[in-house]
Amino acid sequence: MSSASSSELNPLNVAILTVSDTRGADQDTSGQYLEDQVLAAGHHLIARRIVPDDVYLVRALMSNWIADQEVHAVIITGGTGFHERDSTPEAVAPLLDKTIEGFGEEFRRLSASEIGSSTVQSRAFGGLANHTVIFCLPGSTGACRTGWEGILLSQLDSRHGPCNFSALALRKPDRSYGRIHHVIGTRAER
Repeated sequence: MSSASSSELNPLNVAILTVSDTRGADQDTSGQYLEDQVLAAGHHLIARRIVPDDVYLVRALMSNWIADQEVHAVIITGGTGFHERDSTPEAVAPLLDKTIEGFGEEFRRLSASEIGSSTVQSRAFGGLANHTVIFCLPGSTGACRTGWEGILLSQLDSRHGPCNFSALALRKPDRSYGRIHHVIGTRAER
């Protein structure tokens, strides 16, 4: 997790995923907020998608992003509550190599001052898969603001000390993403 302090930002390639059954591009204020913040912080937005709250659709997209050498970090908004359709933790957790226990704990600590005991219903969490750092936030724009300002802005910044996730994400193994179809084939192949 440690990173040598530097006065120059090492920008990350960030993908943003909104998990929602009801939001389209025009209603995705949380995804737009995250995009604006990622770019303002000097990182590169490499992808932004909206998918329905479906375990297998989320898992398929996340598997591709985790395998993609160009994706260093993924921020997911939505699907972390207790509604019967909320399935982001169930979709993403099996893909993780390690969990970032402190992310969910710190997010709930920060949000308690804003929403009180309702914070216990947040299943926000973070993890690591193939040197891709993944952070799952609730779907509200306020929750995304809390997560970004309170945790992600500094933890994705290579200049933040004593440690951050930048150096770890930038050490992603050099595997050709195009190689995935060579190794596992396509739907049309047997």
